[in-house]
Amino acid sequence: MSEAALSEFSSLDIEPLIADRPAEPRDSSRLVCVERASGAVSHRRFSDLAGLLGPGDLLVLNRSKVWKARLPAAKPTGGKSEILLMAPSTPDNLVWTGLCRKIQPGNSLVCAGGALAQCLARNADGSYTFRFDRPVDEAYLCANGAVPLPQYILNARKRRGAEAPADEDRYQTVYAKEAGSIAAHTAGFHFTPGLFSALDAAGVKRAFVTLHIGWGTFKPVRSEDPAAHVMMEEACEVSPETAAAINAHRAAGGRVIAVGTSSMRTLETFSDDNGNVRAGSGKAGLFIKPGYKFKVAGAFITNLHVPDSAPLYMTAAFAGRALLFKAYSEAVKEKYRFYSYGDSMLVL
Repeated sequence: MSEAALSEFSSLDIEPLIADRPAEPRDSSRLVCVERASGAVSHRRFSDLAGLLGPGDLLVLNRSKVWKARLPAAKPTGGKSEILLMAPSTPDNLVWTGLCRKIQPGNSLVCAGGALAQCLARNADGSYTFRFDRPVDEAYLCANGAVPLPQYILNARKRRGAEAPADEDRYQTVYAKEAGSIAAHTAGFHFTPGLFSALDAAGVKRAFVTLHIGWGTFKPVRSEDPAAHVMMEEACEVSPETAAAINAHRAAGGRVIAVGTSSMRTLETFSDDNGNVRAGSGKAGLFIKPGYKFKVAGAFITNLHVPDSAPLYMTAAFAGRALLFKAYSEAVKEKYRFYSYGDSMLVL
């Protein structure tokens, strides 16, 4: 296979398999298991996870919480619009970067809840800078925003005439804590309190990092030369307690399992060449693609990703491109459910 774009994944017939709702219960989702050493691919349920892991394993999960970042708005003419808020640019939450269609600097929008948003500038990455006449904080968004579902979920529902589930509860992990993401940490969707209890009983440890998922995670890799792709930075943090727990676990010979591409990118951002993790906060701008040498995690839990997405490139880097394509081909054949609300993968 060429070292260029992962074009072979676009040949798979995934569109009919896009999940328009999550599994119920969460841990009933399917789990495709990929063993790098043998090249074996097997099929389980996520609820089997406690039987696949043990006392030598430490799960690292992202506790970022999705805020209701899709803000309905109206133009002065009365036409409908909306802003997908990406991140606050000032501590007072008055200035934000966001995505919006058919707007120009100098234009204003009246947003849900009455806030006036003035477009200040179009940024080099295609986003816009908006100034609001009042703080747009978590409380404001909770009252006036909408869940920022990926468009492919909305399109799948429209095609199928499907009713919407309770997205506000389900487009969120059960352990989400720190608001700041505009897209969900979807690898964590499959965990339940009951599964965590089973993992505890099996001796599996866990630790938490924070990476606020933004446009960087879902901005498509458009270039035929992936090396030209610029990964937009996302705020992340590792606490002293988490760094100490990971380092002690690895020093004792244990295996770290990154849950989700956001957790993996945080670990790689805050580790040295020997895999020692440091505490701190900063920006993750790593674009991880095939050829990358991982330093911390020995296993990986992730979802089934969109072709041409940065998460797919990271998964191909960890699993191996050919083995991942084999696993995806089997998942299509077995009619796994794909993307954010879909099924999961464990790479060992």
